[in-house]
Amino acid sequence: MKTVETLTTKSFLFQGLGDEAPLQDLDPAALVVEKLYSNRPVYTAFRPQVWLEHLYVVIDGGPVIMRSTPLDRVIAMTYPSGCFGMRTLPVGFGPGVRAFPSLVEAYKTTDVIKVPVQTVQALYDDSETFRQRYMLLFELREKFQYHLLNCSTYPPQAVAALLRALIYQERSLGSPAVQGNVQKNDLTYCFDLPIDLIARACQLNHRTVEQVLKGLTKASYIKTNKTSESTNDQVQVVDPEGLKEVYGATRDKVSWWPLK
Repeated sequence: MKTVETLTTKSFLFQGLGDEAPLQDLDPAALVVEKLYSNRPVYTAFRPQVWLEHLYVVIDGGPVIMRSTPLDRVIAMTYPSGCFGMRTLPVGFGPGVRAFPSLVEAYKTTDVIKVPVQTVQALYDDSETFRQRYMLLFELREKFQYHLLNCSTYPPQAVAALLRALIYQERSLGSPAVQGNVQKNDLTYCFDLPIDLIARACQLNHRTVEQVLKGLTKASYIKTNKTSESTNDQVQVVDPEGLKEVYGATRDKVSWWPLK
């Protein structure tokens, strides 16, 4: 039962649903706890007529990414409390959301719980709460990619677009990455976000990303521990509202970026 408890306390989708019949009747042995290691493929999404047998719920570690080909662009990121795999399950919108084959892999070591598709389907049929959350996951994936489509070639705006996408996603999921007082709008967002991931998502080179992060830090939009001596990949967005200005900026509006 400990696995079920973890599932219903540490994930957005299953939060507080421990009393639902499909979970009450579930054999805990059917929930597979697995550790995904970095740079190893988990599966290839959207293969024609191929469906997954499990939904993956991220409990710790990560992020897990989806990479498109041939540009090798990161088009999805999943952090703790989130799920991935729903668009390759024959549940809900799954059969209607088809795309080109894309590699899913753990960028860093990730602990997941694999939930059988039968349980996901039963909850989708029986629970209005689960159904609404499940649909929201599809919506968030589309909105994440929408933000990436708005990544201009102007580096400050491109990086800001990715950060806005992550903020929208994690705020919607009530993620542990979100810290602060909601009533006072005093929120910060902390992401494990290596420079390599930013570069792949925004289609920038690593040196440019480093310069943008320095500029965002100097302008007090973010705090970061990214230095040549540090392996810390944490990016803390301390002014998410101010970041909107960078996200919507044209070239002549970002005074801290030296290249015009």
